Amino acid sequence: MNKTRTFRFRRFARKAYSAFSSMHRVVNIGVVAGCMLTFAHATRTAAQTSVAPDELPTDSLREEVLDEVTVTASHLETPLSETSKIVTVINRKEIEQAPVRSIQDLLVYAANVDVIQRGGHGVQSDISIRGGSADQTAVLLNGVNFSNPHTGHYSFDLPINLSDIERIEIVHGPSALIYGSSAFSGGINIITKQKPETPLYLAAEAGMHALRGVEARSSLGAARAVSSLSVGHRASDGYIAGSDYHIWNAFWQTRLRFSGDDRLDLQAGYENKHYGANTFYTALFPDQYERTSAWTASVKGAFGRALKVVPILYWNRHYDQFDLIKNTDRGRNFHRGDTYGANLIFQYTWGGGVTSLGGELRREEIVSSKLGTPMATPNGHYTRSDARTIVSATAEHTWTWQRWAASAGVMMQHNTLLDGVRFYPSVGLAYRPTDALKLNATWSRSTRMPTFTDLYYTTETHTANVGLKPERSESVDLGITYTQPALTLRLVGYLMWGRDVIDWVRDSGTAKWASWNFTELNKQGLELGATFRPSAIWPSMRGTTLSVDYARMNQTCDSHGLESRYSLNYLRDKVTIGLQHPIYRGLTASWHFRAQKRMGNYRRYENKKDMGLEPYPAFSTLDLKLNYAIRRFDFHLDLNNIFNVTYYDIGNVPQPGFWLMGGVAFRL
Repeated sequence: MNKTRTFRFRRFARKAYSAFSSMHRVVNIGVVAGCMLTFAHATRTAAQTSVAPDELPTDSLREEVLDEVTVTASHLETPLSETSKIVTVINRKEIEQAPVRSIQDLLVYAANVDVIQRGGHGVQSDISIRGGSADQTAVLLNGVNFSNPHTGHYSFDLPINLSDIERIEIVHGPSALIYGSSAFSGGINIITKQKPETPLYLAAEAGMHALRGVEARSSLGAARAVSSLSVGHRASDGYIAGSDYHIWNAFWQTRLRFSGDDRLDLQAGYENKHYGANTFYTALFPDQYERTSAWTASVKGAFGRALKVVPILYWNRHYDQFDLIKNTDRGRNFHRGDTYGANLIFQYTWGGGVTSLGGELRREEIVSSKLGTPMATPNGHYTRSDARTIVSATAEHTWTWQRWAASAGVMMQHNTLLDGVRFYPSVGLAYRPTDALKLNATWSRSTRMPTFTDLYYTTETHTANVGLKPERSESVDLGITYTQPALTLRLVGYLMWGRDVIDWVRDSGTAKWASWNFTELNKQGLELGATFRPSAIWPSMRGTTLSVDYARMNQTCDSHGLESRYSLNYLRDKVTIGLQHPIYRGLTASWHFRAQKRMGNYRRYENKKDMGLEPYPAFSTLDLKLNYAIRRFDFHLDLNNIFNVTYYDIGNVPQPGFWLMGGVAFRL
């Protein structure tokens, strides 16, 4: 490939990455490898193997070569020029360049994602898309649904290190047809590395507030099998009282290959957290503390070509001990949640398009000292329990003709807590007038069941409502993307009409929070972005990328004057700017700027005294990562919140000020 060749958006290197595979809804999307949080769109692929950055062609675009990337933005495999769903992709290079300690920290730099951090560095965060709640976002690990029916606060209790991740894919908007009812506002899938790129990886870091961390990863590969094992530990004494944490995790995965592209993936993991929860859930009790642990195991297969068959079996278990006052019995809760699932997908490619049929059986259970109905035979701390079974079936077909594509599908679902079967359809249309320009539109309906916390959490400060209705929504998306080697522009507009949306509300500062259905909650939003790759014009600027993204949302709700815990405190404006550039030889810099304005109010407390309602102020932060690579070593220095800005993601929980940390990594 020479420097004078003209790249068109439909020309690709015919390489692919791992993908969402929860229901084998695999499609391809075009993405620029050097972009910062680039929007991408689906297209067809057959490959499923990962590719390391050093294997990419080194032509005039160098690392900015346009590759094919598989993602599950649809239930079907659909060509790039004909699909309608929009996805944000964070690739391995972007992850390595970011000054972050966890997945939650990384998602802060995605303009369309709202990250409400109670504790930084992966301690606990509520992750939502397009103004939804943490309970409305589907979370997947290698395509296996990890969404927590206990509460969305714990959906990101994942047993992995950042160094395990190959890529992260964020599906915008309601996606019930793809991920089921947990994807009320969108979905996030974390894909781990499969290729044994190095037999041994070791890393250590330290920083302010007694921050320390170590991790190790080992991988082995053969003709028919690839296995890896990673372990990690992170800890800090905390930046304020009650913000200390200890996190341990271990993750194992194996891929077995058979004839052709047939394969079987196995994974298992464990995570354990102990952390101070200073004013996490109420400012009246600042000395809260949590101890959580999570186990996960799954088996996933993929067999056949024209007729693909994808079976999945999975199990997730989560433990939680919450102390209202650390190391005392007052307000102490114990919970254990189990989720079992089985999926089976058939996908057939024929002359009339691609047809897919699928089914899922999912069981959600909880035993608790607080949640559920009284047990006939209590077991230790557990005196209450509840369970529900969800049976889903999906059907979808995609038809293509020249520069047009259309898709239609429906999810049919029965929940044992409800009568009858409910239907959630989705349709999409895409048109590509030129190779560089693409227009797309989607319409869909979605739903979400209340979590066990929504239904049963009654304490000194909260009152639950067992009569909550399922949430319902209808949404429309319109998008346009323009892509050239040096520049990508994107614009998306959306409308969502929500009904019976669940929130915790109260009518005064002295009242308890109560779970409640908002009769009507509607949203209107825009997502804009631009990515500039100057090396496409000036080859000497190889490794430099500038990305600017902006998300704007307006929301209307029949709040009846009530104080809202979540839904009305939505992110109205968010701007993110990412700049990556080399400095000298192996020294590089990665800058990340963020500005945002949250709507709504919070009740401010000083020494447990109610000071009244205050609006969330706008704020901006700047982070920097310096990295120096030499031989088998990488040295990094991270400067987070350089200007020491005081800000809040949630009322009365101040976020960290300036935090300096550094570390070293070794690859054998």
